Amino acid sequence: MRLHTPLPPLDGAAEWLNSKPDPDAIQGHPLLVYFWAISCHICHTNMPKVNKWRSEFVPKGLQLISIHCPRMKTDTDLEKVRNACQRYGIVEPCGIDNLHKIKRAFDNQVWPAYFLFDTHGKLKGRAAGKTGLSLLEPILGKLCE
Repeated sequence: MRLHTPLPPLDGAAEWLNSKPDPDAIQGHPLLVYFWAISCHICHTNMPKVNKWRSEFVPKGLQLISIHCPRMKTDTDLEKVRNACQRYGIVEPCGIDNLHKIKRAFDNQVWPAYFLFDTHGKLKGRAAGKTGLSLLEPILGKLCE
């Protein structure tokens, strides 16, 4: 996805854990959409930073949406995903993207991946991998001022 691209549809999740995304809640707020998998070690390592952002920036308007996108067949076990959500403190809507429909809509090829949208639903930053979150933090700070 290129910068300033509008938020793609979040259609295609086989199921939503915690809750479904509320379009009214998203509109007019910064939004972080992040992709992860239970078999991705870097995803697990980065989760405390996502949790810190949730604590720090949700009170300032940030919305989060988690997309679990399997890397391998064993990642499609819904009970394992539920347990991982609990273990890693994922409380926002978590789409189960077993068919990679949402992943394709975001033109995403990697895990973990982070997409940060502004209050108008336009992509302001994207990053991936181990250090991806540090690249987005300054942008997130500005969006949540």
